[in-house]
Amino acid sequence: MDIATRVYNHRWKLDPIVRSLIDTDFYKLLMCQSVFTNRPDTRVTFSLINRAKDVPLAKLIDEGELREQLDHIRTLRLSRGESTFLRGNTFYGKRQMFRSDFMEWFEGFQLPPYHLERVGDQYELTFEGSWCEAMLWEIPALAVLMELRSRAVLGRMKRFELQVLYARAMTRVWEKIKALQGLDGLRIADFGTRRRHSFLWQDWCAQAMMEGLGERFIGTSNCLIAMRREVEAIGTNAHELPMVYAALARDDADLAQAPYRVLADWQAEHDGNLRIILPDTYGTQGFLDHAPDWLAEWTGIRIDSGAPEEGAEAAIRWWRDHGQDPREKLVIFSDGLDVERIQSLHRAFAGRVKVSFGWGTLLTNDFRGLAEGDGLAPFSLVCKAISADGRATVKLSDNPNKAMGPDAEIARYKRVFGVGKQQADAVQV
Repeated sequence: MDIATRVYNHRWKLDPIVRSLIDTDFYKLLMCQSVFTNRPDTRVTFSLINRAKDVPLAKLIDEGELREQLDHIRTLRLSRGESTFLRGNTFYGKRQMFRSDFMEWFEGFQLPPYHLERVGDQYELTFEGSWCEAMLWEIPALAVLMELRSRAVLGRMKRFELQVLYARAMTRVWEKIKALQGLDGLRIADFGTRRRHSFLWQDWCAQAMMEGLGERFIGTSNCLIAMRREVEAIGTNAHELPMVYAALARDDADLAQAPYRVLADWQAEHDGNLRIILPDTYGTQGFLDHAPDWLAEWTGIRIDSGAPEEGAEAAIRWWRDHGQDPREKLVIFSDGLDVERIQSLHRAFAGRVKVSFGWGTLLTNDFRGLAEGDGLAPFSLVCKAISADGRATVKLSDNPNKAMGPDAEIARYKRVFGVGKQQADAVQV
């Protein structure tokens, strides 16, 4: 595919960035079904959070164009082929991952209204509604903002400039893939939907991984690409679940149990490789120290903040203390990965645990240094649940620079979950 020519030729009034409801991460659909079952009446507000204040989105992106893209997404419906894929495909060895009642709801689904307002040089973008409706805005909203920011830079470039840009970017991706070919037993997936350069680019990167890594490339988080390229859709659950469950807690004692109640609900629905713990929402060590014994029998853990080596070592100690063989457990690294970090983590833990990687932004959006002024460099943009039934949500993380929520509630959560002094690290994209 000549991406540069596509980019150059697609400068008409509305070139949709998101063209399908399943152009989203697989874990959103898995979590959506869980919410549909367990918390159908909970109302949640999601909000855009630009952690990179030096990226003035409202100066770079035209508000009218942003509204056009968001309005277009609200016209999307699940197609017959997409429904057939979700109803009939095998995910994680399970033939009918999505139940009929959930699929009937999803087949009639339309994303709820949004609220958009310019505040200084940034946009305030929020989504409110029933949890299972509002949550499905997260990924397409991020994809739209990231790509519109890219288009603002690309729109100033001429055709041959674009050709050279994409040739250099393709070479960079391919050199990364070649560097990973030497890792025996590598298992790696594309986790780059949320902050990708564009859908076309993510699709190209996934195809490059397929060709360059063969069976070592185990799939993609993007449902639409998984369907089109006939690879595994990869994903389990995210911080959103414990954040909302915790916000709904009645008191401190109930709050302390909220992260485990989430996983009890998840266990009732899923088995095998879908039983992956994400322990860092309120601190990994505290989570493991107070976790019920049955969680040690789960398949593995995803490390998504803090020093990844420390998180993996904590998991290994915890499994051993609970009579489990760490060599039979899966550790998924997914935070701020690039080739050098993947190589070092693989060398440190291969053979001690089953190692897997979810490679995100620096796979699907590494244009650092390729455009004048570095205007295409990736940055940290997220869309998070900020309230549930009118009560503020909180995330602590293993990296305090990722913490969010009102100061008083952050202090309360740190007390309840026994979070002591933390190491603050730069937030990785």
